[in-house]
Amino acid sequence: MNSSARHNLHTTSIHAMALDGIVNVNSLFTVATFLGLALNPTSTLLDPASSSCAATKAVAKQLVAFHVYSFSSFLFSSLVASALKQAIRTADDTGVSPAAQVNLKALRAGILASAAGSASGCVFLTLALVDLIQIKLGVLSCWSWYTLAAIAPLVTLVPSALFIYICLVLHAFKR
Repeated sequence: MNSSARHNLHTTSIHAMALDGIVNVNSLFTVATFLGLALNPTSTLLDPASSSCAATKAVAKQLVAFHVYSFSSFLFSSLVASALKQAIRTADDTGVSPAAQVNLKALRAGILASAAGSASGCVFLTLALVDLIQIKLGVLSCWSWYTLAAIAPLVTLVPSALFIYICLVLHAFKR
């Protein structure tokens, strides 16, 4: 086996491990999505005297919609990643080097699509959690300490992690 084929075989095995990671993480987020839908979002922790800070039914409807969008994105990502993983396994089972059987450009494009699905799922899940916080603790426009303290780390840490994730996926994509 020449060095180019060995490099492609190594690259393909790295892609397979990355696909496994995507499916595993998406599974965890999908569980979080279902747990979010199972909660009773209409109950609030607000003092009845501060009803002007209570979230409207539109926020509750938006919460459900964001959970569905999140689930759809994670499912899309997992299905693409699983299909790519199966293509790698099928090529490996033929007895010929997977690198010779798998189109690396198509594989990279599929990984990019799967990563985009995961990233959009994270965005929608974050938006759903913001709505859940508003239902439980009060709307953002009331500037409640508890609402702001719950939302602030969510809207800073998740986008920061997504930025790092996207940078690393694009870096791997170019390799």
